[in-house]
Amino acid sequence: MDLLLLLKAAIMGIVEGVTEFLPISSTGHLILASELMNFWTKEKSDLFVVAIQMGAIAAVIYEYWSKLWGAATGLFSGEPKGRHLGVSLILASIPIVLVGLTFGEKVKELLFNDVTVAIGLIIGGIIIWWVEKHPPKVNAEEVENISLKEAIYIGLIQVLSLIPGTSRSGATIIGAMCLGVSRKAATEFSFFLGIPVIIGAGLLDLAKSYHVYQTGEDWTVFFVGLIVSFVSALILIRVLVAYVAKRDFMVFAWYRIVSGLIILLFALTGWKLW
Repeated sequence: MDLLLLLKAAIMGIVEGVTEFLPISSTGHLILASELMNFWTKEKSDLFVVAIQMGAIAAVIYEYWSKLWGAATGLFSGEPKGRHLGVSLILASIPIVLVGLTFGEKVKELLFNDVTVAIGLIIGGIIIWWVEKHPPKVNAEEVENISLKEAIYIGLIQVLSLIPGTSRSGATIIGAMCLGVSRKAATEFSFFLGIPVIIGAGLLDLAKSYHVYQTGEDWTVFFVGLIVSFVSALILIRVLVAYVAKRDFMVFAWYRIVSGLIILLFALTGWKLW
């Protein structure tokens, strides 16, 4: 067993768990971390980057089980709040499912690189900065207050997250805030919206490419990353919910802009960190 490879998988799991729900692009950070650590072969690493996100989303299901169960059963029992949240999540998930199934492979082929990540980080950072400087009027304080029309718009905005560096969390949270959703409700809705998208993408990629993991060691490396991403994401979720109750996302805007510029500089000059 290659202990260094397991350590790299654990680090990738931490990167995923910490970045998945922050507006800074988990996929972008995983791509960069993979390149910096020379993590695995490209084929195995690309599958790892997508599939490991299921560990982070499992943390959402664990943390919000009661509310999510209410949304699922509300679709059939008719409980108003649960039904409304369930329908909202379904409507918001449709656009990215359709676009992802149609263009997902082409996006990976063309845009999974550090230059795209850098540009996505910078543009997203500027948008977050502008929204925080010009906060819209809040009309939906809780996640159950998000209207079906707003849910559809948030779902359309989420399609942008197929571009590495954009950030699914960043697109959905900031997009929801622009529509008048409170920061807390936007963050929770983004958590929930990731469940069908990330689990669907992860399972689809595993079904298509599971053969690239040919040995027990390959699968051990994968599950180490998955478990570590679950634990680190669970911690991050609790910290982030407490954070957004008192603070804005301006620090993430500057982080995106500065890190994007640094990545772009290294990418365009060919410089190496080591």
